[in-house]
Amino acid sequence: MSSESAHIENAGPDGPSGAEDTESAHIENAGPSGAEDIESAYIENAGPDGPSGAENTDVVSIGPRSGLQYVRMTPAMCPALAVLELETFPSVNPADLYDEGELLKLAADFPEGSVVGFDGDDRNYPVALGLGVRTHFDFDHPQHSLKEMLADSPTESGDDPDAPWYYGTDIVVRPNYRRRGIGRELYDMRKQMCVDLNLAGIVAGGVIPGYADHKDELTADEYVAKVVAGELYDPTLTFQVKSGFEAPCALSNYLRDPEVNNHAALIVWHNVRYRP
Repeated sequence: MSSESAHIENAGPDGPSGAEDTESAHIENAGPSGAEDIESAYIENAGPDGPSGAENTDVVSIGPRSGLQYVRMTPAMCPALAVLELETFPSVNPADLYDEGELLKLAADFPEGSVVGFDGDDRNYPVALGLGVRTHFDFDHPQHSLKEMLADSPTESGDDPDAPWYYGTDIVVRPNYRRRGIGRELYDMRKQMCVDLNLAGIVAGGVIPGYADHKDELTADEYVAKVVAGELYDPTLTFQVKSGFEAPCALSNYLRDPEVNNHAALIVWHNVRYRP
């Protein structure tokens, strides 16, 4: 992933398609604080080897709706995950996707921040993926690209172990597994991870696919403001706002997507249990 990562946080309610899910994959019922509403079904089920008995896998949970087994990313999974990236985002420049080498670095540096979903005991066929790194984020100067942000990290993966914020870099759901609540489960686990690791919250660049229909009459900032106010609907941002995320501004030249003039939205979730 050498540049602005066109796939970053572009799961709609349940994956990149933005297909509407009756149980919003982005926790639509969470209140503004979000932290108190995290479903405790996560991080509770597994014994030392998890429900499947798979060895050397840190099992996080079984999805309460999807039934997927969520595990920590390990180096052995990275080849299959690189293929998942390509298969899920066929129209995206491969340079904007995680490749095997980048996934290996992330698995080594911050396995706690990455989860992989498998359907059943087969560890050869991942169906969902949520990735992120810890970062210092400058809210006074929010404009950035992912490449610029990761370049300031002390590690090659982009993770800064001393940083207070979780930056969501990727959510992937196979097209044939969408509308099963998987996106919601991934976001719940991210929120719980922030609580467990005492991180300030989640920051990400979220795509705004609905802006393609309004880019000729609205600036990206105007569009984001109208979505936040409920005046417009966006397949991705609307659900993120309903899940307790703020969207303070648009991000310019964040990702290579001419349909939305390369814009995204800055989204932020605050962990009210964070203790500096």
